[in-house]
Amino acid sequence: MNRTQVGIRITILGAAFVLVMTAHAQKPTGAADGQWHHYSGGKGGTKYSALDQINASNVATVEEAWRWSADAVYPPDASGAGNYKTTPLFVDGVMYASTTYCQVAAIDPGTGETRWVFETNSHKKGRPANVGYQHRGIEYWTDGAIKRILITTGGRQLVSIDAETGKADPNFGEAGFVNLEEGLGRKFNVRALGYSAPPIVCRDTIIVGSIISDGTATKAQPPGDIRGFDVRTGEQKWRFHTIPQEGEFGNDTWLTDAWKYTGGANTWTMMAADEELGYVYCPTGTSTSDFYGEFRPGNNLFAESLLCLNAETGERVWHFQMIHHGMWDYDLPAGPNLVDILVNGTPIKAVAQTGKNAYIYVFDRETGKPVWPIEERPAPQGSTPGEWYPATQPHPTKPPAFDRQGVRVEDLIDFTPELRAEAERILSGYTYGPIYTPPSVVTDDNKGTALLPYINGGSNWMGSTVDPETGIMYIPSQTRMLSMGLKKNEVSRSEFAYGPKLSGVEGPHGLPMVKPPYGRITAMDLNKGEILWVVPHGDGPRDHPAIKHLNLPPLGSATNTQLAHGGGVLTKTLLFQIQPNLGPRFRNPSDTGVIRAFDKTNGKEIWEYDFDKTPNGTPMTYMHEGKQYIVVAIGGKEQPSELIALRLKQ
Repeated sequence: MNRTQVGIRITILGAAFVLVMTAHAQKPTGAADGQWHHYSGGKGGTKYSALDQINASNVATVEEAWRWSADAVYPPDASGAGNYKTTPLFVDGVMYASTTYCQVAAIDPGTGETRWVFETNSHKKGRPANVGYQHRGIEYWTDGAIKRILITTGGRQLVSIDAETGKADPNFGEAGFVNLEEGLGRKFNVRALGYSAPPIVCRDTIIVGSIISDGTATKAQPPGDIRGFDVRTGEQKWRFHTIPQEGEFGNDTWLTDAWKYTGGANTWTMMAADEELGYVYCPTGTSTSDFYGEFRPGNNLFAESLLCLNAETGERVWHFQMIHHGMWDYDLPAGPNLVDILVNGTPIKAVAQTGKNAYIYVFDRETGKPVWPIEERPAPQGSTPGEWYPATQPHPTKPPAFDRQGVRVEDLIDFTPELRAEAERILSGYTYGPIYTPPSVVTDDNKGTALLPYINGGSNWMGSTVDPETGIMYIPSQTRMLSMGLKKNEVSRSEFAYGPKLSGVEGPHGLPMVKPPYGRITAMDLNKGEILWVVPHGDGPRDHPAIKHLNLPPLGSATNTQLAHGGGVLTKTLLFQIQPNLGPRFRNPSDTGVIRAFDKTNGKEIWEYDFDKTPNGTPMTYMHEGKQYIVVAIGGKEQPSELIALRLKQ
């Protein structure tokens, strides 16, 4: 094997994959009975279904069954649609989906015909905060008699809809609507607040997070408080301050009065819930400002933390802060995964949280005790005027990181000696070092801090899938270097002395800066805290003119967006993962994409299906009239927004 091959060799850890046969009965937390009642199948966030009608022996015959056009039901006065990111639900023979403009549609799951559409008129409240016109999903609740579809909208509404009639629930809020601009305790610019992720119901309480604008010129921003509402009446039951107020636990981690005005630390992504315990698990993001903490010295609880809250009261049961005083936009981007595991013979009801930083944090979900030690290690220090630097950062001892962390010369691209030399020359213009190296001020001699993982991960909102029968987690991730610099702000334009200057770090001839894989899927055994296998996800730039002659194997794909990770759904035997195709520069996504099936025991790619539009939504699967379907949201922006359903050839 020559030096080039060594440089790009993808190591499969373990010659054979052995399913973990635990000594106790693992409690499934995925979708049951061919249904898909929640964003991730079940409230445990696993994205798992035990269906196996589509399997390795016949997946090659899968074909398109139907398409549903979201554009056909869009409001005529709406414009500016973003990527179509929804994941539909399937309940008792009906499919339900949200649209880019926060409508809710009921769809025939066998034909794709529209049954009804509920209009929230969210788009009339203006462009939603931060992500614009995008929406990821809805929630379903029933007490056995009442059946409701719940949505939080970009226009700051919580809406309850009768699942059978498509009409607003007259007993909920004001004619079915709750105004989420109210009940947050202080005045703020409401246009900086929004909602795009589904709420979650635990023990008849609707738990709601929020989106807060990342790009801001003012230190005062909306609070990222998590709230609970009565599922029948819409009454606000409680509010948890993610930035602790005076006298509350954690307030002392804000060394000035920043807790009075700082925003963010919000749960903008999906949540998970344990109905048996009555607990909800809420991952939070960075507090204002994402890259420069001039006005918030201290470790800043509960930003970039996993919160376990009592669903009935909103009281904090336990928490863990993954990143102290964040400066990298390393939000906890994905919903947590609840899974029962067996560690050294001891059964543990666990919660696992992936991060943009490529770590997995695993806890006892009842007590919050880490399953394996998490060590506070000295953190790299910076020199930006006005910034406050934490002395340490937490590092899990297990499981190992699932993607590259930090920037080292030995990790640079080395397909040829010439490419390595050019990569070293490029890197010399940046500050670089281990993970958590702080952003640096841009000067004539320094282009900023080279960052790995970059602000889209590592992991992102698509998150991971988990097999509740084996305790194996499957994590899609990407490896792309970003320059994170700080530049002096004009006083007239910003209250912050410094603001971010972000750009991709282009390697030699436009190739990536580091060795592959650039997109990967990692199978992690949560019973042992060990990697089982790693495979590249996508071809990557192996057809690039500078390396095409080397006849390289798949290198994995990464783009300058969140999309390269691709959402996944796990079945009895297969892992299905979506991915956009790369465009002509081998980084930006094109207007097409694929869904792939992998053997979940060893990562072998079995099947690939081409989409004529970019896949954006996390897939789901269900059984209807004896047929298994897989549905993915595709398109958006300049493309038509559609749901596409796949099934075995008839």
